[in-house]
Amino acid sequence: MVYDAIIFDNDGVLVSLVEFTVLERAAREAFADCGVDDPREDHVDAMTFGVTPESLTTVADTYGFDPETFFAARDRIASRAQQDEIRAGRKALYDDFDTVRSLDHPLGIVSSNQQATVDFVLSHFGVTDLFETAYGREPIPESVTRKKPSTHYVDKALADLDAENALFVGDSATDVLAAHNAGLDSVFIRREHRADYLLDVEPTYEIETLTGLLDIDGVAVTDPAPQSSAFDGGTGA
Repeated sequence: MVYDAIIFDNDGVLVSLVEFTVLERAAREAFADCGVDDPREDHVDAMTFGVTPESLTTVADTYGFDPETFFAARDRIASRAQQDEIRAGRKALYDDFDTVRSLDHPLGIVSSNQQATVDFVLSHFGVTDLFETAYGREPIPESVTRKKPSTHYVDKALADLDAENALFVGDSATDVLAAHNAGLDSVFIRREHRADYLLDVEPTYEIETLTGLLDIDGVAVTDPAPQSSAFDGGTGA
């Protein structure tokens, strides 16, 4: 059995994470953009990461925001902040990314980050052509309900790749759940930022770096694998 495609989460898997403070500043700026200069701290936290339909409704009702307008501002500003971090070299491809070039599979990306951020990552690092499809969220409130563990974007990627037996690689429980909800095998990559992360769902495989993919039955390689001594343990910026 050989997998007919490999789909990756993006942040924490292919590219390094940004500091939480970067996203927090972006959330504050989104409030200011909509006319609120002193939002409640718990509301800033709720809009910084892991926005839910309930938290968005609460914030919109509290400040009299139009949810679509505020959410569009929130996503636009957060994406711009991450793009600035990429340009500054503080958000970069992981050192083991070249493993991706060795995979003899159609490749895709499914991220819970903004589509604009995913597109910028691929363009900035010149790796767009490696992936046949790449999905992030649209800057609309409905996208919150479509992100993983929902299979909404996973299903779209599978259709684009014409794949039924894909392997999904992620760094969170929601990634593993999304894979399993879509009927796919999952790979959990336990990078440094996930060293103490407790999974409440069992992945099909667990690896420490992307080079671990090369040891999984069903993963085909087209070029010689990168030397593990050069790549093992790399965690990027």
